[in-house]
Amino acid sequence: MGASAVQADAFDAEGLRQTLRDTAPDAVIHQLTALTEADGEKTNRLRQEGTRNLVDAAKSAGAQRIIAQSISWAYIPGEDPADETVPLDIAAQPPRGGMVEGIRALEATAAEMETAVALRYGILYGPGTWYAPGGAVAAALAGDPAARLLAYLEADRSVTSFVHVADAARAAVAALDWQAGPVNIVDDEPAQGREWLPVLAAALKVPAPASTSARQSWARGASNALACSRGWRPEYASWRSGFAAQSTT
Repeated sequence: MGASAVQADAFDAEGLRQTLRDTAPDAVIHQLTALTEADGEKTNRLRQEGTRNLVDAAKSAGAQRIIAQSISWAYIPGEDPADETVPLDIAAQPPRGGMVEGIRALEATAAEMETAVALRYGILYGPGTWYAPGGAVAAALAGDPAARLLAYLEADRSVTSFVHVADAARAAVAALDWQAGPVNIVDDEPAQGREWLPVLAAALKVPAPASTSARQSWARGASNALACSRGWRPEYASWRSGFAAQSTT
């Protein structure tokens, strides 16, 4: 479809520089994480050191545009779903503070490119994710102590925004034509954990945790109004239909 992929080490600055010079990309899509291994420390390193190396390599290869994976739950605490004008929660205490700093560094470094679009994804679900049938979330909800994931699985009043991986991928392609800046990529229905967790658990055929009235102040969800104004619409408009669909595929 016109795209190509190469293999390189994001922590090998010179090797990455040579790889990008050899391929001479028009644009770079940055989706670097170590989340498959649920390695938050390595993911933060990729967001900081890996992004630094990738941006330097992209610039040396003459690329002018980068699309970078960010997250939509790094905003300051609040009651309403956050739009892109809401500041990042840079005063957050550890361990959240380290994650937010990684996102701040990623977006600031990417912004050194002529055009940088930071896609602030919601929680990714669908094939290959922790939330897929047989994945880490199902194992954790079933009580498996060996389940490896970085997720908040409390059926409380904390609000989460989700996005199906297929919709996230379509946003990455669409963003090749977008103007610079952060854009939330989430579905239409931010929801409290006591709403979405029972639905997910039922789809995964595992027990749901008991509902509580607690709430994490930072867990406010996000608005997709900006992305929608640019022509992107999630095919899975709600996690309700998305969870059901992944349980039948």
